Amino acid sequence: MDNMISLCGEWEMCSTRDMQWHPATVPGSVYADLMDAQLLDDPFFRDNEQKAYEKIREDFLYRRTFFLDEKVLRARELRLVFEGLDTLCEISVNDQFVLSTSDMHRTYMVDIRPMVHAGGNLLTILFRSPVEAAHAAYRRSPVNGSTDAVRGFPHIRKAHCMYGWDWGPRLPDAGIFRPVYLWPVSTPKVRSVLIRQTHAPSMVQLNFTPDLDIPREAPAEGLYLRYTLLDPDGNEVVSTTDSAMQVMSPRLWWPNGLGDQPLYTLKADLLSPEGVLLDRWEKRIGLRTVDIQETPDEYGTSFGLCVNGVPMFCMGADYIPEDNILRRVTPERTRRLLEDCRDAHFNCVRVWGGGYYPDDFFFDACDELGLLVWQDFMFACAGYELSPAFEENIRAEFRDNILRLRHHPSLALWCGNNENEAAMSQDWFGGTPQQKADYIKIFEYILPSLLHVLDPDRPYRPSSPSSGGAFDQPSDEKRGDVHYWGVWHGNEPFQAYRDHAFRFVSEFGFQSFPEMKTIESFTLPSDRNIFSYVMEKHQRNASANGKILNYLSQHYLYPRNLDTLVYASQLLQAEAVRCGVEHFRTHRDQCRGAIYWQINDCWPVASWASIDYYGRWKALQYMARRFYAPLLLAIEEDGLQTARPNVNDETPVSEIPLRADLRLSNESLQPRNVIVRWQLRTAEGSLLRQGEVPVSVPALSSMSACVLEFPEADPFEHFLWAELEENGSILSSTSALFCPPKHFHFRDPQLTVTQEGDVLTISSRGYARMVDIQCHDADILLSDNDFDMLEGTRQVSILRGSGKRFSVRSVYDIH
Repeated sequence: MDNMISLCGEWEMCSTRDMQWHPATVPGSVYADLMDAQLLDDPFFRDNEQKAYEKIREDFLYRRTFFLDEKVLRARELRLVFEGLDTLCEISVNDQFVLSTSDMHRTYMVDIRPMVHAGGNLLTILFRSPVEAAHAAYRRSPVNGSTDAVRGFPHIRKAHCMYGWDWGPRLPDAGIFRPVYLWPVSTPKVRSVLIRQTHAPSMVQLNFTPDLDIPREAPAEGLYLRYTLLDPDGNEVVSTTDSAMQVMSPRLWWPNGLGDQPLYTLKADLLSPEGVLLDRWEKRIGLRTVDIQETPDEYGTSFGLCVNGVPMFCMGADYIPEDNILRRVTPERTRRLLEDCRDAHFNCVRVWGGGYYPDDFFFDACDELGLLVWQDFMFACAGYELSPAFEENIRAEFRDNILRLRHHPSLALWCGNNENEAAMSQDWFGGTPQQKADYIKIFEYILPSLLHVLDPDRPYRPSSPSSGGAFDQPSDEKRGDVHYWGVWHGNEPFQAYRDHAFRFVSEFGFQSFPEMKTIESFTLPSDRNIFSYVMEKHQRNASANGKILNYLSQHYLYPRNLDTLVYASQLLQAEAVRCGVEHFRTHRDQCRGAIYWQINDCWPVASWASIDYYGRWKALQYMARRFYAPLLLAIEEDGLQTARPNVNDETPVSEIPLRADLRLSNESLQPRNVIVRWQLRTAEGSLLRQGEVPVSVPALSSMSACVLEFPEADPFEHFLWAELEENGSILSSTSALFCPPKHFHFRDPQLTVTQEGDVLTISSRGYARMVDIQCHDADILLSDNDFDMLEGTRQVSILRGSGKRFSVRSVYDIH
């Protein structure tokens, strides 16, 4: 669209209550513009959320003048294009009604040529209150959903979580959140091209089906297309006017950890009968296949992704919108978050269905970084009523986003919704028989029918979790994917993960508090108690701060201050998710995916995120870098914590067996020959027993290296240390206790940290568990953190940022 006329930049806005006009910025939002005009305090600070919520109960007007010349007016059509309107709008040009909108997930385009003239023209948009609209819709038809959100939210095709969620505030913003422009069109255009791939040894055939856009009265006879493919280095591979081409010796696209991500460029040139170029559609593509493997086996039916015929184990986390103020979501910020995923060995992310379809730059980054995307359609935790108008709207929404995203190699699968099948089948929200029927129509008829035409080669799942649809036991452990919340919501101990043999886990997790710097950003000193009003306003899961303390009481001594409590909560979170992931990965014959909830936050809050709102890594993200490493050594220990004795248990501690299964997982395409070394040590660091086991781990497999028993061990005084060596280098190390950390007799490791440039040296006088390096004067990213170490030194590099004031602590300091 080289000739488009941008309408981004400076606008004006006002509330219809006072009609006082103020400067506005597009793309942007009501909240962002009110804050810029100093008419709204930061809604993330303390309890300002409520003031912002009341403000958005008003309607707002936006306007700007645009100028046209006679050349532009000679176009057959002058299209006004909105790539993102949030959400309920009435649009006028020169006081003539043009369009009303009701879906933030759509692209709206309308010809305004009859309404404009040379010179200045006025564009006006009225944004109706999304709060009042939801309330009115609920009064007309009480469709229910998540009780954390504003009643009526299922009726509004707007990011559901903007209305509140169990990690997000009730801040349903409004505005023009993506580009708006004028597009003069006189000749036919290429709207999209469906690209289908057929893979054979040393060759990929591409087949093309174009979707043309013919403006009013434009000649369309004799048009033809020329397709040109450029390799990742920019060299022409093949050019043809046929609807198919063959790519010899293709360079395949692979997920992170399994290979490279070469991106080809496809150009589709639309030519007139005389060979004049009318339009060009150009996209980057990757040559790869992806499908879901579902095969009956001894455990039920497998469920996992295969890429280029390779059955992979999916390792990643669930992604939610990055900010409630959408103007703050930038390509740079998104890129950094996704690079943090790549650097922690993720090979996938799941885009959760309660937000909005990500921007193109999200998928561009995933293409480049090798992150497969499980893409939900935007429905979550609710019932829906399929009126004719609702069906017409969502069909347009589906088409817009399928056409926009289907060329991306990172897009691995489509999923109809988040938890709606489970909600309907288990009667979470009291869905009516009609809503259940409408569910089947939307997710098991309309969506798969559209995808069969618009994106036929990409897998589709009707819901998550699901065993395949039709309300057939959607949380069946033996089929499909599950959301497991026994740990956390069910108050089960961390070791409960080991009681299950899931086929694919697409949600599980554990909460923690964010970094102290983040807490300080939204509190006053007087607020800094986890049960204060402000701290509880920044904790949206009911009674969750108390739940954190409950789990803390099972693992650690009571912390002496808030800073130590924050640290302990992050260790709990990291250990909980580690326990799950290591079990799932090291039983790869049963489970083929571990996607934890969640990678990011949309505001500063206590939540399940492993990276907080400001991009600060919690202990879980550092732990993920280790438990998602291609070659994993895990200790599955049995001791007091797995036996779960209590004060009234008559079994002597000395009679509880202490044992450990040292397990390996190899998520690479090559067999790995390694040595597993283990040591039973005392709290002072003395060596009691040791051993080593040479192991050959086949590619894409898991196995037990050895099972050890320790009848002589004292669970309060002895711990197990293990290392993984390959070709003379230590790849990783880990340790295990045979009792809860609160009962282990830690000795003071006398930790110190020194700095030389970007290298920190940690020194310890003994065993130190979960060594945490803090930087007090800057935000930094480290090569490792929250790790275990023995007596000696360990070096850690600063990868991002710079600081000078450091301290270091370990579990010994939690008291």
